[in-house]
Amino acid sequence: MNQPREDFPVPSGMDAPLVARASVSVDMPHPLRHLEEALGAGPFALVILFVSPDADLDALALRLPGRFGGAPVIGCSTAGEISGAGYTEGEIVAVALPAAHFAADLLLVPDLSVLERETLIGRLIRSRQALARARPDWEGEFAFLMVDGLSVREDELAAALASGLGPVPLFGGSAGDGTRFRATYVLHDGQALQNAAVLALIRTECRVKVFSLDHLTPTEARMVVTGADPARRIVHRINAEPAAQEYARLLGKDPAQLTAFTFAAHPVVVRIGGKHHVRAIRQVGEGGDLIFFSAIDEGVVLTLADPQDMVTHLAGRMAELSARGAPVAILACDCILRRMEAQEKQKTGAVSALLRENGVVGFSTYGEQFNAMHVNQTMTGVAIYPPERAG
Repeated sequence: MNQPREDFPVPSGMDAPLVARASVSVDMPHPLRHLEEALGAGPFALVILFVSPDADLDALALRLPGRFGGAPVIGCSTAGEISGAGYTEGEIVAVALPAAHFAADLLLVPDLSVLERETLIGRLIRSRQALARARPDWEGEFAFLMVDGLSVREDELAAALASGLGPVPLFGGSAGDGTRFRATYVLHDGQALQNAAVLALIRTECRVKVFSLDHLTPTEARMVVTGADPARRIVHRINAEPAAQEYARLLGKDPAQLTAFTFAAHPVVVRIGGKHHVRAIRQVGEGGDLIFFSAIDEGVVLTLADPQDMVTHLAGRMAELSARGAPVAILACDCILRRMEAQEKQKTGAVSALLRENGVVGFSTYGEQFNAMHVNQTMTGVAIYPPERAG
């Protein structure tokens, strides 16, 4: 791609887009300058960047202060981007929320190894109250989280944040590093940070709907985790057998054949609160262990799940989001395993077309957050609609 793209339509009767979006290749000289030009003048309440791990994150972060008209800028590294073209790689995707329609307050968690729950809750309550006082006539609210995807702290963080957010719906994604799993970053205040998270609390005059979707159906095949290291999300044994060996046996496969594509096509779920949630497998570890993307513990019952056709399912859910009128934009966090499944089943083009047609922008993640839960193999996000104005 030689030119930046900005491709959100401007709703009828409005002079500027409700949400501005642009994307550039990481190889383009002066990418931030091109993104600024494509997004427009602002002013913006918030700018969000989804950055390919092929970029120099530290160098990019140092150039952010003062950009985009001085708007606050947050972001993260990705496992792939979602731009105006659908699934893409090697890009920097920017989303800007105009101050005319949005207000934002940011909360940085600089060290995920020290989560001060009561401090977080108090900070969130004060932030919600301040935004409500500043914009009492705006009723739309949501919280957007980006977190280091290799921190192994997303479960605890999401639960702590939910306690302070009350009725405000939260969604988010774990920063990625392609398929390398070496280093993941969040961007805040001109820094690329590890073992950190940033939360944007948003208030808006727009109608918004936070959602989570997956296309998985539980089967009757179950297994029990009988040996695990929960702190590192490692399962040593399933049904008292080496974990990778037993998982492969249930699939009728050779353990040596297990790949990321296998895990994407044959996920496992756990039942929590009457609903099934994916506990996705990341990779095979030493000695035949299985390393997971989210919390796992001994005694947990895992159920194999079968994927529905992801194109048909996604089309149906996008139609539901447009039932009361099409959103002007959908900001989404989409699990890397969904991208892998689309690739393996040669459905990347069809999925990308649906993402493009429905104005979806965002990134592929190492996990997703939805309200108090850290989940996998889902798409979580917020659909943003034009304000509902009287007359």
